[in-house]
Amino acid sequence: MRRALLFLACALVLVSCANVPQESLPVVVSAEKAPQQANDAPEPPANADPLDIVRLFIKANADPRSGNAASRAFLDDKQRGAWRPNRSFTIIDKTFSTVYDTAASTGPTATPTPSSTAPDPNVRTVSVRGSVLGTLSADSAFIPGSGPAEQTFQVRKQADGQWRISSPPPPVLLVTDDEFDGNYNPVSVSFYSADSGSFVPDLRYVPAKPQSGMPGRVMDLILQGPSAGLTGAVKNLFGDGVSLENNVKNNDDGSLTVQLTGLAGASPETRSLIAAQIVLSMQTVTSTRIRLLADGAPLVQGHEYWRSSDVPAYNAASSPSSDLQGLMTIGGRIRSLGDGAPIAGAAGNGAYAVVSAAQSIDGKRLAVVEQDGDRVRLRIGDLGRDLPTVDLGGGSLSRPTWRPAQTGAGPSNEVWTVVDHSIIARMVLDPNGHWLRQSVNANDLLALGPIGVLRLSRDGARVAATVNGQLVVASVVRSGDTVTLREPRVLQPGVLSDVSDVDWGSTPDTLVAATSSPSQPVQRLSVDGRRMDAYNSSNLTAPVRAVAAAPSRPIVVADAGGLWTATELGEVWRPQAHSMQNADPFYPG
Repeated sequence: MRRALLFLACALVLVSCANVPQESLPVVVSAEKAPQQANDAPEPPANADPLDIVRLFIKANADPRSGNAASRAFLDDKQRGAWRPNRSFTIIDKTFSTVYDTAASTGPTATPTPSSTAPDPNVRTVSVRGSVLGTLSADSAFIPGSGPAEQTFQVRKQADGQWRISSPPPPVLLVTDDEFDGNYNPVSVSFYSADSGSFVPDLRYVPAKPQSGMPGRVMDLILQGPSAGLTGAVKNLFGDGVSLENNVKNNDDGSLTVQLTGLAGASPETRSLIAAQIVLSMQTVTSTRIRLLADGAPLVQGHEYWRSSDVPAYNAASSPSSDLQGLMTIGGRIRSLGDGAPIAGAAGNGAYAVVSAAQSIDGKRLAVVEQDGDRVRLRIGDLGRDLPTVDLGGGSLSRPTWRPAQTGAGPSNEVWTVVDHSIIARMVLDPNGHWLRQSVNANDLLALGPIGVLRLSRDGARVAATVNGQLVVASVVRSGDTVTLREPRVLQPGVLSDVSDVDWGSTPDTLVAATSSPSQPVQRLSVDGRRMDAYNSSNLTAPVRAVAAAPSRPIVVADAGGLWTATELGEVWRPQAHSMQNADPFYPG
């Protein structure tokens, strides 16, 4: 009988191991420590009062492990088992307050008390009040926001004399920004843009603990596809039938194994792109070799183990080459930032009254906004040659911005500008050599207000714009000849204002903004606005009116005194070597 029972127990263990569910927040079990269960979380401090119970509950909300076990410890027995928090949550400033609600409660968590009955001394109502910074959506992306946040909790003294939350907590958690940063790591998940032939970063936030499970969580995000902010702007390389055959595994030799299934019909080109997507996405969470398998064989024939150095330079076409040192407009002419000399052709010799200009990412073409009486018009052509006028003009045109060209597809053939702050026009070169005007559906962006500055990202998947002095990012969705701007999001709402100019930064997921603020005139932001860092303000005179940024190049800004450069956040700004007063700098893009 003992042998039979032992055999049965082993069989049950094997069956349970063969049916491990795929959870949204997987926990890796190590030999050192098993995952914490909901009832294994540390109990709250003894004799904590209701205010402390609620504050500590909010603090614990940032730990998602074991079904939010750390938060459940602050609930009474009934609520511990019944609570089902959402996958999304609201991030608030860490300086939130908790106060007793002494007035008659009217919220859904309130317990009505007859006027003739004295308040129950064993029940207290606590209100949480804070300032919203944004939300973490169900797809693990940060969405900036602002405004007040308030939640109400009923706290009841238990039989053992300890206070616990007795009302159902709201399904949408409140999480403080410092606890969020301590429990979640940002990851740039890469998605392929067929439009530019490059990979686009999609910033997502995944639980940081246990660290050994990070590659698996990143792989889950890859398989789920792009976040709502990039849906339609990038391609999901995985079909519906593709999944992980086994959990992402660390091998004894230090490598990482990713085993896919469902790719039997995928072409060699698609397989190579999938390999690049996985390796590029994983490079922020692991530096080890990655073994990529599909349906029991190497994902890419003859290439089983991968490092980031093995991935081709897909993004080469979206970064200006090192010999393109940048340009500036000054006195109606265009000059080189490299030596200060006027560029060749009519745009440099004063034949055009240049208001603003943009050089294509490949450096071969130039778009110029020219003053024409009391109006302006657009010229487009090859750098160093005469620039023909195109059929586009208005009371104002924003500084042009170029769409990237795919590798091997020839020079850039599309340029955008904003007409009279209200119409986004894109000029497209047809096969006969004519620049034709086509529209952009920007209704969602224009609903926020008039557009000042517009910059296409160098991978072509996003735009950054200034709207009523705020900084906004939206995705570029192409369907045939139709182009639509979707999911516009204001970055750092209520904090970042009076933005005068913006450019895409040294990496595809950063921006640099110039503002009229005397204390923080230049800011670097993540593409989702979750993080904002100020450059040193030394030597700059507000307002800073223009900024130029690009990969592997110094930041160049323009103020009343001329041009200044810096490469690091804390670095003191230095005069640009060929600085001129009233010059406006720009890099290709």
